[in-house]
Amino acid sequence: MAGRKRRKRPSIFIGIFLAGLVLVLAMAAAGSILLREAIGNTESSSLFTRESGSVELGTLFSRNYVLMGRYTGTIYSEKGGEERIYPASMTKIMTVLTALENLEDLNAAVTMPQEIYPSLYAEDASMAGFEPGETVTCRDLLYGAMLPSGAECCETLARTVAGTEEAFVEQMNEKARELKMTGTHFANTTGLHDKNHYSTAKDLAVLLSYALKDEDFCAVFTASQYTASPSQSHPSGLFMTSTLRQEMQENGIEEDRILGGKTGYTSQAGLCLASLLKIGEREYVLVTAHADGDHETKPYHILDAAAVCEKLGELPE
Repeated sequence: MAGRKRRKRPSIFIGIFLAGLVLVLAMAAAGSILLREAIGNTESSSLFTRESGSVELGTLFSRNYVLMGRYTGTIYSEKGGEERIYPASMTKIMTVLTALENLEDLNAAVTMPQEIYPSLYAEDASMAGFEPGETVTCRDLLYGAMLPSGAECCETLARTVAGTEEAFVEQMNEKARELKMTGTHFANTTGLHDKNHYSTAKDLAVLLSYALKDEDFCAVFTASQYTASPSQSHPSGLFMTSTLRQEMQENGIEEDRILGGKTGYTSQAGLCLASLLKIGEREYVLVTAHADGDHETKPYHILDAAAVCEKLGELPE
């Protein structure tokens, strides 16, 4: 009898072992679920994001970038996002926003000051095409500053709002402080190079996300083309095309998920782009900066935006 009782003990041990095995397998399964939630299902996508998650964008041409949720402000991916960069013509996002927040009538007539042109020509600044002394509307100037990146529009807006470019730039810096853009300082309205004119990709993403809340700004930023009001210099109105759309067309980049953007380039800033992306029902602000190249090379800044669209398109809804 005693021997038979001893032979029953292994079954007890087996039961304990099996129960432990079930527990371990359950914990492993739970861990697997958590892991998939953290890094995504690698069979369907190498990317994953949640409200507080991140997105792996892989290798981009741009040395600095920030990908931010348009409405949430969540940063999903960044590289050198807080490093100081030269913003080039991405500056005009702040120029247009500051003007919009201070202009009372967008249809008010404005005469292009003749005295601003010589220095802009000398600096080879990008121009929308308005002539000295031409009468246009404030709305025309907003589109002229954003779409063809017209420096003459920026300086005219500054004088219209604040009397001088210097006074207007102080308003731009005040707005930057209000938005807690602590890595930013503006020295002009155009983005022409100045060692005291700098920002960060993160600051510019914050700026663009804020600016897009303004309906007029959003309309200007996402426009592909615009025809200004008729004038003596342009009886049919000056026709303007977005530099972003023009470069996309010239280089065969077909990506309708890029809703709008402001390109920029100086030799010191490299190729840069602040853009609005829409992937399914999700919208993102993407700022890329300091891509090698120039106006004669491939548009590496736009190729980066298109690549990010492809990456984001792989994410589960």
